[in-house]
Amino acid sequence: MMDSGVPTQPIHTTERDAALLARIGKVIPILADLSRADIFIGVPRASNQIEIIAQAQPHTVAPVHRASLVGQALTRGDASAWFRAIEARQFARGLREYPAAEAGIGEGGPAPVVQEAYPIENEEGRIIGGMLIETNLLESERLKRRSEVFQRSLKIFQLGALRGEPEGIEKLSPFGEHDGAIVADIDGMIRYMSGIATNLYRNIGYSEPLVGKPLGYLELQDDDLVRRALATRTCVQVESSERGRTWVKKVVPIVRTERASLFSQARASSLLAFLLIHDDTEAREREQELLVQATMIKELHHRVKNDLQTVASLLRMQTRRLQTTEAKGALAEAVNRILSIAVIHEFLSVQDTRAINIRDVAQRIIAQMQTGVLDPERRIRLTLEGPNIYLPARQATSCALVINELLQNALEHGYDARATGGTIALTFEDRGDAVGLHVHDDGRALPPDFSLDRVDSLGLRIVQMLVTQDLKGQFDLQSDRGVSALVRFPKIPLGGEAWKELE
Repeated sequence: MMDSGVPTQPIHTTERDAALLARIGKVIPILADLSRADIFIGVPRASNQIEIIAQAQPHTVAPVHRASLVGQALTRGDASAWFRAIEARQFARGLREYPAAEAGIGEGGPAPVVQEAYPIENEEGRIIGGMLIETNLLESERLKRRSEVFQRSLKIFQLGALRGEPEGIEKLSPFGEHDGAIVADIDGMIRYMSGIATNLYRNIGYSEPLVGKPLGYLELQDDDLVRRALATRTCVQVESSERGRTWVKKVVPIVRTERASLFSQARASSLLAFLLIHDDTEAREREQELLVQATMIKELHHRVKNDLQTVASLLRMQTRRLQTTEAKGALAEAVNRILSIAVIHEFLSVQDTRAINIRDVAQRIIAQMQTGVLDPERRIRLTLEGPNIYLPARQATSCALVINELLQNALEHGYDARATGGTIALTFEDRGDAVGLHVHDDGRALPPDFSLDRVDSLGLRIVQMLVTQDLKGQFDLQSDRGVSALVRFPKIPLGGEAWKELE
């Protein structure tokens, strides 16, 4: 037999009901932070269930639920307080035990969680859903020991959230565990100040007790911010520099009402506001330091690139003075190797140094070979296929050298000096945790007795060393209507720490 209080058929919400639930969903993230609790919005469904349509987890403590429950349905056994609140049309409280791991407090026996629930009513007085607040028992007991002013203000905030108030709250940044909280009234008097807020203001010279004093006493912009938020009943967030510190300050206006019951028409009796303070000074200083370091590193890469190009130019000049074809070829190969490394430094000088698109690097190497190595009359094409693949700088450098050597090897050994026409194709494969690199030329096949173990080519020895030692991968050459060079190596996470594990 079904419980009579909760509908056994799905509730069909109107557009206005859906809009109200959406507004409430925007309020609960900050409410969860201040309540140090998980908060859910749910609507009754068939089979005596409540479906969760919104969820907020606190940034101030570990959440009760580590995973998202949106879309799941709770039964009476999961949240009896929620069902009682909707059935009785009033606030309800209960206790639920979760496994400790599920409740986010480590391993062990069942973890008690306090459940508080409110029904949500639309403008016509019809119940359209409910709000569930889950707090682990330890945090619930801590809240009881906090100032009565804070507890009352938090309860007023919770009631206002049922109406989707205040406006503009979705634009506020989260409230963190190291942020301070102040409660002020419409006259600008400080009624409550958290211990963290007290310490933040003590750091800028206010060592005396501030509760009971007007915000104007602080000679900061706090009073103006609170008055603006209360006048418009809209949340405010500003960033400012005051007393040598960088602050992020948020004001959440809340309305205290007088009403015969929870859902009767309310009349505003007074206004309060939460003033939330975050000292962002150290974070901004670290950010500025990182920006300076990144700029210096990019400038360094720019200079290295220029130096490498200068060396390449000097070697080209030296090449023109040589008499033997063998010496000229060796220097030309050295120039291409230097330019391949220069390409990496060029990318690092203009973009994020944590990730390099190796496909773009390959395109640049191909362009360099087409303008500096290929004889247009031979009509040998270089093509590139495959997806964008992002690699850390060190891995990208080794990969660039491998690409350069394989392209040069295909051009040098795949076609004789008189050959006209041909295609050398470079193809990338993204295999998730690995990268595949395939260079195929349609020229001469490998000798029947070819073996990589007995190879005498400097370029191929360089490829073997880079692939097996630097990239920790595999390299092979096969005859395939020409010759195919096959390279595969594991993709290193962009954080770069995996390099240490491989060395």
